[in-house]
Amino acid sequence: MSRPLDEASLVARAKRGDAAAYEELVRMHQAIAFRVAFVAAGDRGDAEEAVQDGFVKAYRALGRFREREPFRPWLLRIVANEARNRRRSAGRRVGLALRAAGAAASGDAAPSPEAAALTHERRDELLDALGALDERDREVLVHRFLLELGEEETAAALGVRRGTVKSRTSRALDRLRAVLGEDDS
Repeated sequence: MSRPLDEASLVARAKRGDAAAYEELVRMHQAIAFRVAFVAAGDRGDAEEAVQDGFVKAYRALGRFREREPFRPWLLRIVANEARNRRRSAGRRVGLALRAAGAAASGDAAPSPEAAALTHERRDELLDALGALDERDREVLVHRFLLELGEEETAAALGVRRGTVKSRTSRALDRLRAVLGEDDS
């Protein structure tokens, strides 16, 4: 019985040309990479292509990866950049992606029809408000709250400092509250 390798070991093996190690890294990060790409690209097909291209680009760039850095944020930045480039070239909007990313999983007990309608309506309001924000505000909130990345991972994925993530998150939440017509008192 073999013990699962940690990410750092897999990266080191992949850098030495071990394709199976890189395949394991792909498996480990495929789901979150797709979510990042979907939010950035706004289209399922573009997101799938961005993830594939992002993984290929990351593999080719493994030699430049700093081994003491976390792999996931580095990879997610490559995928997000690829997806954003696709969106920009296609001129697509991100609204649909936000709706899809915000779809909440239902719990074990089915909510009442009234509660479900209110929850759905509130989610739609929130996603519309997110869509009304500028790209930098939307991006930091999506990474922090929809993708549930920590401050460090968000900073690495967006290519900014942790303090920048904190300040952008705070300002973006204020702007989101303003769009929603909520005051923070």
